[in-house]
Amino acid sequence: MTSDAPLVIAIDGPAGAGKSTVARKLAETLGLDYVDSGASYRAAALKVRRAGLLEEGEGPIAELVGQTEIRLASRAQARQVLVDGEDVTGQIRSPEVTEAAARISRLKKVRKHMVALQRALLSSPGLVMEGRDIGTQVFPDADLKIYLVATEFARAQRRLQDDLAKGHQTSLDRTFAKISHRDLLDSERRISPLIPAEDAVKIDSTELTVDEVVEKIVQLVGEKCPAKLPKS
Repeated sequence: MTSDAPLVIAIDGPAGAGKSTVARKLAETLGLDYVDSGASYRAAALKVRRAGLLEEGEGPIAELVGQTEIRLASRAQARQVLVDGEDVTGQIRSPEVTEAAARISRLKKVRKHMVALQRALLSSPGLVMEGRDIGTQVFPDADLKIYLVATEFARAQRRLQDDLAKGHQTSLDRTFAKISHRDLLDSERRISPLIPAEDAVKIDSTELTVDEVVEKIVQLVGEKCPAKLPKS
């Protein structure tokens, strides 16, 4: 990124590593926009499921996604997701939509559309975007790239707590199996597989609190691109 371009912080990593919580907190701390890239895929998946096209080929799915207006709130305090003007924020977090999103995210034409949508969200003073290919595909020239990891067990525990808090009935064993399955899908995906960017800084959050992870990243931002930080 050029010196006068908005600040971009990319946070990638596997499911349950804490990307969303860390990214929101970091964006709020630095006064930047926050974007959950996965929400765009979930929104698209919801539309595809409603249309009954989930079992169809890439062409019909990509065509429908391309015709769909998806809007994401970009403020750290807000998480609103709109599909064709409808607020679907609460509907895109169901297990069914999660599974559908994992499936359509493997389609090249869908990813191309989503990447364009995500890039268009960048504005001054900058953003924190989290996902699985932000540092490698969406913003390969990001000012700072973080690859957040944690043990499978720690990630399963976190995801279980999140699911139970949302009212989803599940168990640790079932959640662990889903985490392992999602890791396999993400790492073996032919298009934009889950891999750290070569210049990403890896942070293991297993034994760290959210505030400790955020503190580490804030320090890195101060070291790498202090001139781009919003003036308080």
